[in-house]
Formats: sequence, C-alpha cells, structure tokens
Amino acid sequence: MPYHNIFKKILFYTNFSDHDEKAFFYALNIARGNPESELLIYHVIPEPDAQFWKSYIYEVEEIDDKAKHDIDLKIEEVYAKHIPKGLKWSTKFEIGHPDQKILETAKNEETDLVILGRQGKSSFGSRLLGDFTEHIARKSPCPIMIIPEKHADSDLSEF
Repeated sequence: MPYHNIFKKILFYTNFSDHDEKAFFYALNIARGNPESELLIYHVIPEPDAQFWKSYIYEVEEIDDKAKHDIDLKIEEVYAKHIPKGLKWSTKFEIGHPDQKILETAKNEETDLVILGRQGKSSFGSRLLGDFTEHIARKSPCPIMIIPEKHADSDLSEF
C-alpha cells in the first residue's frame, strides 16, 4: 500500500546558489504531492568563527532586520513565484554554522524531510558528498534528500 502525506513538514535549505534554485523544484514537487504538508524555505547566514568578527558584525545597527529584508526579497524573487496558491509555506533564517543549524531546525521543527543541493566540492575525508552534506546525512533526525548537481541541471520548473 503506498504511503500518502508522509511528509507533513519539508525543510528546504538554500544558500541561494544556482544549484539550490534547481533543487528547489524537487522540494516543491514533493510538497505538492503531499497536500497537507508545509514547505519551510530555510537559510543560514554563516557566522564567523573568529570572536573579533562576531562582535563586529553584531555592532552594526539593525543587521538582523537588514538580513531578513534581503533574504525575504531573494526568496520572493527566486522561489515564491513558483509556489502555487494553497500550498502552505514559510521562511526562516538564522545565523550560525549551517550544518548545525539545519540539524537543530530539523529536530525543533519536527521536520519529516530535509532537501538540499549537494554543497561544495569533495575533500579527503568525504569524497562522495563533501563535509557539509555528509555531516547532515549522518546526523539528521529525519530522512534527507540530497540533489546532486547533475540532477539539478534538468529543467524542472514546469512541475
């Protein structure tokens, strides 16, 4: 018997790369196939490790408001125009280490599926996926879908 509506909350992570724009259509298609689902479009602003830069960034007035405005604008320009009426969706952004924040948000939001484009090039310790993607794949509290670049090259905008 097929499973229907098993993905109630779908987290789509974006860093606004061209690859992520194409991977978005996988997330959108799955959300449309699960009529009671919610699509969460999620972005993390990388936080610098150096304490000096952390304090400098937070001294800038209204940085969170400016970041939210710019992220909302980018989401509107790139993603929102493709979301059909009636599909429940929301956005969220945070500042921190993207892999850690994705895992925390997936758990805290009780996400049923995480979708992300494969990030970065492979390194010695993770030749197949890359450190970022491998870390999420190993630690995720729910299923994840990783969209490789070659699959994201298809024209999926007609979903």
